[in-house]
Amino acid sequence: MNVETLASSLSATLAQVGIITMLVVTSIFFLILLVLGVLKSYKLKEENDKLSQNSTTIHTKKKQYQDFRNGHLYDSK
Repeated sequence: MNVETLASSLSATLAQVGIITMLVVTSIFFLILLVLGVLKSYKLKEENDKLSQNSTTIHTKKKQYQDFRNGHLYDSK
């Protein structure tokens, strides 16, 4: 083999390695973002379930009727 062909094939290989490295780093970055998004989604779902349970318990409590017309401006005479 010629030294020139060896040098050109080596530079092509190094360029390919650089591209693959950039692709791997980019893939890892977006994978981390995806995992963080899924975790945030689960946390929000749990928070929503807790709030839903609290709101149903508040609505199930029976409130006694209070006459709000006493002391109002248009009292019946």
